[in-house]
Amino acid sequence: MTDGTRTGLGRVGIWTFAFEGQSAGRVRESAAEIEELGYGAIWYGEAFGRDTVGQAWLLLSATRRIAVASGIANIAFRNPIATATAARTLGEAFPGRYVLGLGGHRIDDTVHEVDGYPVPARGRAVTTLRTYLEAMDAVPSHGPVPDPAPRRVLAALGPKMLELAARRTWGAHPYFVPVEHTERARRIMGADAFLGVEQAVVLDTDLGRAREVATAHVAGYVSMAAHQEANMRRLGFGDQDIVGGPSRRLVDAIVAYGDADAIRRRVQQHFDAGADHVCVQVLTADPAALPEREWRELAPALASPGDFGGWLPK
Repeated sequence: MTDGTRTGLGRVGIWTFAFEGQSAGRVRESAAEIEELGYGAIWYGEAFGRDTVGQAWLLLSATRRIAVASGIANIAFRNPIATATAARTLGEAFPGRYVLGLGGHRIDDTVHEVDGYPVPARGRAVTTLRTYLEAMDAVPSHGPVPDPAPRRVLAALGPKMLELAARRTWGAHPYFVPVEHTERARRIMGADAFLGVEQAVVLDTDLGRAREVATAHVAGYVSMAAHQEANMRRLGFGDQDIVGGPSRRLVDAIVAYGDADAIRRRVQQHFDAGADHVCVQVLTADPAALPEREWRELAPALASPGDFGGWLPK
């Protein structure tokens, strides 16, 4: 675990899907405020809203220092040539500030109809992503070469993907994981690989209400994402935790809820387990809304003024 200066992403960042549903102007305003609050990085998801490259450009152009990371850019949505050349362009325009998070999994069977690159089949995701990385590396460059080159991380959960992340990229960006996974990931990847962990949180002192929001979040993933369910089972959760809805034990392992101190304690547990960086995903009753009030209230407990992103060497 580092103090945030080695990575250039700071210790704590923000993770959100909510930018996808906002206008470009709102995204710019919100990103600028996140930077001023002292968070070290902005991580954003990609589904079927704004393209990951366009989203990165919006966020980077609206800020001056903070790191921006895709969490993740889905390899099912673009071929390796498009990804490699886009990353180079972002790296050239915003030196040291862009991190390319890569991953891909079967969303549904229609995904094969909307892109030209195969979604990793179950049991073959590691091979597919390794091949994708090799294809990216083989793309020739006929223009300016960014210095430093944009760093890559993988959406890694299982042991083989974590090993690939440590060997072939800067490191891993595990999503929807408890602290126990962070400890395992660090052990598998070794001391030098970057480990940036997503942590879902609900900032609400009404614990019953907070638990409802947390339960809805967990239920959505274990019911629709086979790779997430498989990861939970690897970590010792069984049918009693998954079938028919998530158990209290599973919800509490995945989501931290309560006041800012409770959330800070969970973030610290990830650091103690070996994380270099923790990106906090604030959950609310309205997933489409920007949780700006919560980001502001959490900043004194989590963010470090002046601890912005940008390139800093190991």
